[in-house]
Amino acid sequence: MANAAFMKPMTVSPDLAVVVGAGPMPRSEVVKKLWEYIKKNNLQDPANKRNINADENLKKVFGGKAVVNMFEMTKLVSKHLS
Repeated sequence: MANAAFMKPMTVSPDLAVVVGAGPMPRSEVVKKLWEYIKKNNLQDPANKRNINADENLKKVFGGKAVVNMFEMTKLVSKHLS
């Protein structure tokens, strides 16, 4: 059960819920829904696929940053899960 923590339903902050929907949901589901949102809204930087261009909703999740990379995104999203 190495992945138990990853699969545990987490509480989603109100700001993150705007993007991924209301929780609780496991972190893996949050990440999946986040990518669905990013792709649906064409927020992935076409020149540098590792970068996400935040819209107004994502800026709230990303601490006000307009652009974050994938690795930073995971860390910032964690702050919205409890």
